[in-house]
Amino acid sequence: MWGGRFAEGPAAVMREINASLPFDKRLWRQDIAGSRAHAAMLGAAGIVEPDAAARIDAGLAQVAAGYEADGVPDALALEDIHMLTEARLTDAIGPDAGRLHTARSRNDQVATDFRLWVRDAIDDVARALAAFQDGLLSRADEHAATVMPGFTHLQVAQPVTLGHHLMAYHEMIARDRSRFADARARLNECPLGSAALAGTGFPIDRAATAAALGFDRPTRNSLDAVSDRDFALDYLGAATQCALHLSRLAEEFVLWASQPFGFVALSDQWSTGSSIMPQKRNPDAAELVRGHAGRITGCLVALLVTMKGLPLAYSKDMQDDKPPVFEAHDLLALSLAAMTGMVASATFRPDRMRAAAQAGFSTATDLADWLVREVDVPFREAHHVTGRAVA
Repeated sequence: MWGGRFAEGPAAVMREINASLPFDKRLWRQDIAGSRAHAAMLGAAGIVEPDAAARIDAGLAQVAAGYEADGVPDALALEDIHMLTEARLTDAIGPDAGRLHTARSRNDQVATDFRLWVRDAIDDVARALAAFQDGLLSRADEHAATVMPGFTHLQVAQPVTLGHHLMAYHEMIARDRSRFADARARLNECPLGSAALAGTGFPIDRAATAAALGFDRPTRNSLDAVSDRDFALDYLGAATQCALHLSRLAEEFVLWASQPFGFVALSDQWSTGSSIMPQKRNPDAAELVRGHAGRITGCLVALLVTMKGLPLAYSKDMQDDKPPVFEAHDLLALSLAAMTGMVASATFRPDRMRAAAQAGFSTATDLADWLVREVDVPFREAHHVTGRAVA
């Protein structure tokens, strides 16, 4: 694809380090969609003959059907999903395939594909978060009057209800949903037409390709468009905070399922046993969700460090932008599915919760408040009086 400038091919190790196809093949649907929108625009603008544009579109549909049926092969010599698709298109329709890359660079192509993929990923997460919230709400409603101890410093503090406790996580997930929605709104601009970095001299219609791909508008600055990965960092930032919230609930399930607490029994579906201790019932799903939060945080840090020192516009370092996003997305999807299943199937034990709430003088604050209301004692004095009673 770029051999005219070079007399020799790349070394074997260069071919391996340079190839991104083993991971960016996940972008094939977005790459096909972007290419079809670009071909249609080229035809409508008269840059490519309409008949040729139609042949390109039909060929891309044929390539997509092949990917859907057989998967995407790891053809390292073709470097990435963009060149593999072009090679497959050439096999399907011949020389007209070479017209597809008119007025386009792999730089604006991959920026567009990646935005489309992250947008789809956000939509997937939004649906999973809504389902998780529904599950929390259902169990919270079921246990609206189930008394349990509220904790500060992991010490019994004041009585609350299990419903109240679960709804705290409902609030956290609501904020997560808003962060993903904000990220989606910011990313929804189309880089196509930025080409390598300086735009193109062809009379393209950027508004048409943006609209065809569901973007709100084209990006405004071509240099920024091909070098921007803020949308990926926004996604990873939202995913990290969401994973943190899931990890906190997972930690509580681990504690609550232990014998000293005994607040909950996790179903067999979300527990494992021990290879040596027959009595064990381990909350491994919750522990793995807790562990995944660390890995998702690592994905955010990895991309932050990759991007921190890059000058404008595109640098090959940015090829490493996709693995952390793909990994975080997969881990978050697993974590959400696991926590949704655990919450739905957990058996809570109100008797153990009430007994724990009755321990540790959890109503001491109510006694101090009573002294203020009924005896007109200043609160600080009432606090000392109650403290002496506790002692």
